[in-house]
Amino acid sequence: MAKEKKVEQITDMEVDFAQWFTDVCKKAQLIDYSSIKGVFIYRPYGYAIWENIQGIMDKEFKKVGVENVYMPMLIPESLLQKEKDHVEGFAPECAWVTHGGVEKLEERYAIRPTSETLFCEHFANVLQSHRDLPMKYNQWCSVLRWEKTSPFLRHREFLWQEGHTIHATAEEAKEFTEQMLNVYADFCENVLAMPVTRGQKTEKEKFNGAEATYTIECMMHDRKALQAGTSHYFGDGFAKAFNIEFTDKNNQKTNPHETSWGVSTRLIGGIIMTHGDNNGLVLPPKVAPIQVVVLPIAQHKPGVLEAASELKNRLIAAGLRVKMDDSDNSMGWKCAEYEMKGVPLRVECGPRDLENGQCVLVRRNDGKKTVVNLADLEAAVAEQLELVHKGMFEKAKKNLEDHIYEAHSIEEAKKLQDENGGFVKTMWCGELDCELAMKEKAGMSSRCIPFAQESLGDTCACCGKPASKMIYWGVAY
Repeated sequence: MAKEKKVEQITDMEVDFAQWFTDVCKKAQLIDYSSIKGVFIYRPYGYAIWENIQGIMDKEFKKVGVENVYMPMLIPESLLQKEKDHVEGFAPECAWVTHGGVEKLEERYAIRPTSETLFCEHFANVLQSHRDLPMKYNQWCSVLRWEKTSPFLRHREFLWQEGHTIHATAEEAKEFTEQMLNVYADFCENVLAMPVTRGQKTEKEKFNGAEATYTIECMMHDRKALQAGTSHYFGDGFAKAFNIEFTDKNNQKTNPHETSWGVSTRLIGGIIMTHGDNNGLVLPPKVAPIQVVVLPIAQHKPGVLEAASELKNRLIAAGLRVKMDDSDNSMGWKCAEYEMKGVPLRVECGPRDLENGQCVLVRRNDGKKTVVNLADLEAAVAEQLELVHKGMFEKAKKNLEDHIYEAHSIEEAKKLQDENGGFVKTMWCGELDCELAMKEKAGMSSRCIPFAQESLGDTCACCGKPASKMIYWGVAY
């Protein structure tokens, strides 16, 4: 039975997915538009989600020895030019500062599109000996890239973290590159309830200046891919370009090996498009600004507000983010409002509930109601929040697993994508021409060469030549 729609201002995703997404962002008060195209305002509710993501993820970074720093916003053009591949990749997206007040600057400054060059300059200044290594730095900041825009998915100015590390050996740097990818993957699955596919990007799709780029790819409701996080192994290319050296254990000068890794507020877009429904947001409990909303029923009757307030205070004392709505809005309006905002759990209590020493818990993800004794409130709420996360993850995982298709030719891959969307897996020879042919003829880009390889045959689906790699293709945001 279809779930009754309660928020008419939100377009059904089956009618227009892009409009549904925009409606949810606006109606749930996540963002607002500014006077500059593509530069958005994060409203308190939207920014609170990012704060929760940041708070949890930052603790995970620190567990692996990462320290937070902050680099300048402006990058001199001469510094940006030092790594050829890197600057070529970002030059079309750079915004430039040309004047300081009324005076024209002698050199243009780019507003950071990413900060590799700044970190490299700093590493070159502070690194001396192998005893200084590894250096594991991260910064939480905004960056600016002048490109096409969409709420959360592609802001011109967006919030993110970018990690930069240097290591004495290639093996250590490669190991850390994959370790950080796994930190991202575990975060997406265990915190955001978003299942991921882990793998390596092709040469065409890797980060500019990197030797290897690793990615986590997620599938949205509309079966398009979202690149949710990337981790890059730089080798010693940046170190040589920026003259970063250290004295090794044999008292010889050598270059360190670098990594870089990042996720951004595009994760919020991923949450919306993975879990949301036609009534609005469905938020994972661990990052929801409000985890539990307490709604008193017939609050004008004696003792109801006082009892509801006590329940709220008990849950706050248990470490949860809780709100009680004692406004004069109708119960129907309140239920629709907090469903639209994606609050994971609703606690309802009225005169009859209180007489019976109970209250009703309602899960946002599936609408299931559970009657619990007031004495068991804290344990029952914790259990229900775990069930919300589990239910969200299982539903998203089913969407992913049900929409991965196997193909043995470009024509078959195109037919599967046109009919079903999702990921199409094929064997691939590794040649750029075949990657370009899949894009041109089937409209799909390479998503990743998954770590979990399968043998689907021994020939490339694009050219018929021998192939030993399985690759995922898809249409991506």
